[in-house]
Amino acid sequence: MSGARVLVVDDDRAMGELLTAGLSRAGFAVEVRAEGKEAIALLGVEDFDVVVTDLNMPRASGLEVAAHVAAHRPDVPVLVLTAFGSLDTAIGAIRAGAYDFLTKPIELDALTLAVERAARHHALRQEVRQLRQAVADSQRTGDLLGSSEPMRALYDVLDRVAPTDATILVTGESGTGKELVARALHKRSRRADGPFVALNCSALPENLLESELFGHARGAFTDAREARRGLLLQASGGTLFLDEVGDLPPAVQPKLLRALQERRVRPVGGDAEVPFDARIIAATNRDLDADVRDKRFREDLYFRINVVHLELPPLRARGVGDVLLLAHHFIEKFAAQHAKPVRGITEQAAQVLLAHRWPGNVRELSNVMERAVALARFDRIGPDDLPARLLEGRKPEGAALLVSDDPRDLVALEEVERRYILLVVEALGGNKTLAAQVLGLDRRTLYRKLERYGVATPG
Repeated sequence: MSGARVLVVDDDRAMGELLTAGLSRAGFAVEVRAEGKEAIALLGVEDFDVVVTDLNMPRASGLEVAAHVAAHRPDVPVLVLTAFGSLDTAIGAIRAGAYDFLTKPIELDALTLAVERAARHHALRQEVRQLRQAVADSQRTGDLLGSSEPMRALYDVLDRVAPTDATILVTGESGTGKELVARALHKRSRRADGPFVALNCSALPENLLESELFGHARGAFTDAREARRGLLLQASGGTLFLDEVGDLPPAVQPKLLRALQERRVRPVGGDAEVPFDARIIAATNRDLDADVRDKRFREDLYFRINVVHLELPPLRARGVGDVLLLAHHFIEKFAAQHAKPVRGITEQAAQVLLAHRWPGNVRELSNVMERAVALARFDRIGPDDLPARLLEGRKPEGAALLVSDDPRDLVALEEVERRYILLVVEALGGNKTLAAQVLGLDRRTLYRKLERYGVATPG
C-alpha cells in the first residue's frame, strides 16, 4: 500500500538505512529512529500506518515499543525483527501486541510484502472505525439515519412537533421511510408508553377497512359473532398511523373525517359513539393536492390530516454521504443477522452504489446490501456481490462533470479531478477517510492533493 507512513526502529544504523532505502523504493514514506524511547516519543506526536522495530535495543526494547503501541495506538500494526528466531521470542512479541514477526537476515521483498499487508490491515481497521463513528455521530431520530442537509432539516421539524399532539401528514416516494418517521414521532412524544398502531389503507376492501378503523357491534354483519374495538380505539393513549391514506375509499373518507373532528367513533352496526384519544399520523406517496383538485380525495379531510406536513427526501437527493452511511449501517445489521464476517465495502463497489439513482430509495438500498452480504465471499463487499442491474446502469466515468456541450466550458483533466475531489470531500462532510475510499486514493495522496488545492487537511 504505497504512500503509507512507516516508522523503522533499529539501533543498527546500517540496518536502519537498508530498511529505509528498501521500503522507500517500494513507495512507503519512512521515518527512522535508533532507540525505542525515541520511537515511543515520536508516536505520541505523529501518525504512522505501520511500525517496524528491532527486538533487542537499549533504552526500550522492541517488545516495549510493541506494548506501548498496543496500549496507546492499538490500530497501528507492529512488525518485530530479530536475529533470534525462537518460538518463545515470537510468542513474546505477539503477546506484547505485535502484528507480525520476522527473523533476520531480512529479505527486503518479504519485508515489503509484510509491511504492505500490515498497512492494508491498518487501513481496513481505520475505515471500519471511522464509518462506525460516522454512523454513531450522524444525526439520528429513532431508526432514521443520515447527516445530509435534507435530513437535518427533517430532524429539526421532528424535534419541534414530536412532543405535541398535532396531526401530521408524511409524504414521499415509496421506500423513503415514512413509517420510520411515524415511529420516531411516537417514540419521542408524550404518548411513547402508549400503543403504536399501523393500518395500510390500501390493503383492505372498503367493508373490512371500516370495521378495522371503527370496530363493529356483534351481529353487524355475517360472521360478526363478537363485538370488536376498532383501531381508533385500540390506539387510544398512543398513535394511529394511517399508511397510504390517499387510497382511502371515497365512502370511508367522510366517516373518518367526522371521527377525527368529534374525537368519537361509532362502530359498524352500533348505536352509540365512543370517545377515543389517539394521535393521527398519516402517510402517502400520492400527490394529495392533485387528488383534491380531481375530487378523488376530500378537501376537508385533507386539511384535517395535513396540520403539519413532512416531506421525506428521496435517497438520490440526500448526497453520497448518506448513501455510504446507510450502506455500512445495513452491512453491519445484516452481517450480524446472517452471521457473516462482512465488515465493509470496496472502493469499486462504493462507486457503483454512488452512481445508482435508487428509484426504490432506502428500501432498495437495504435489499441490495442484504443480498450483497448474503453473497459475499470475502470480508468486504465487491462489485460482483451487487445486482447486475446496478453494474449495467452505471454512468460513464466523469459523466457527472461533463454537463455542457459548449467548448468554452470544457476544462483540463487536472481541473476536472480537482473539482471532483472537492465535490466528494464536501459531500462527505469533510470526512477524508471516507473520501479517500470513494475516490480510490490512499489518505496521504488525498492529503497532498488537498494541500495543493489550498484545503486544510487535519482530521
